[in-house]
Amino acid sequence: MTLALLIVVAVVIATVAVLVGASVRVLREYERGVVFRLGRVMKQRGPGLILLVPGVDRMVRVSLRTVTLKIPAQDLITRDNVPARVTAVAYYRVIDPTKSVIEIENVLAAVSQIAQTTLRSVLGKAELDALLSERERLNESLQQIIDDQTEPWGVKVTTVEIKDVEIPERMQRAIARQAEAERERRAKVINAEGEFQAAGRLDDAAGIIGRNPVTIQLRTLQALMEVSGNQSSTIVFPVPMELLRPLVGAAQQRLDEAAGQQGPEQLELEEALGEARAALGRFQRDPVALPDGVQQPVAQPRS
Repeated sequence: MTLALLIVVAVVIATVAVLVGASVRVLREYERGVVFRLGRVMKQRGPGLILLVPGVDRMVRVSLRTVTLKIPAQDLITRDNVPARVTAVAYYRVIDPTKSVIEIENVLAAVSQIAQTTLRSVLGKAELDALLSERERLNESLQQIIDDQTEPWGVKVTTVEIKDVEIPERMQRAIARQAEAERERRAKVINAEGEFQAAGRLDDAAGIIGRNPVTIQLRTLQALMEVSGNQSSTIVFPVPMELLRPLVGAAQQRLDEAAGQQGPEQLELEEALGEARAALGRFQRDPVALPDGVQQPVAQPRS
């Protein structure tokens, strides 16, 4: 009799332990429990200690932490018919545990599939330049579209980021050539702007020098001083036109004095005057040129 009583007590204790183990649940701070009682959903529970009715209640755990979803690489064709391979990553979390259990069978698989289709749809409408340079705008568009589609499931998509864009090698070479041409164009524009500004300054300097002819002589002496400072320099000094004008004036005066006379002297004067005028004309066309028979004085390098 005593043995039978002990057996009954042990069975009762074991049954109570099993029932207590089946009815007690502990949920962490980031977990919530969706309880079904005889098939009908009850109010969500948690976190902490949860008591269930054994054999009547069934609980589904739902995590509220942010999930990192790696979107597989998608092959697509951009709006300007360029093939590309794009990879992305999405971050989402459950904000309504009850909807995430009732409205959708598998949250992770559903979000992954909707993210892949949205990625191909949105990026297929963009051009390659926008895909490479306007990622922030495309990321915001992807996040908004995916979030709107997953909202009925109790899921909040917080961020979608495009990780990498792979394009064919021939397109990479074409982009490199385009970038090089753009840099050359900018360099030419900057050089042209510099020439334009320098021409304006030279025009201002010419106006100042024109008002005072002595200025050009001082500038010439200053240039000679700067060049002479280098011992290995070769100095080429052109003859100014002002030195030829007195010669032309003297020849013209002598020609006028001998205007009434005929003979070889008058012919020589006319010939000399013609040569002087021709030399002066060449100087006006090319100030660096020298008259025939006149050599440029060249200074030998200093030892």
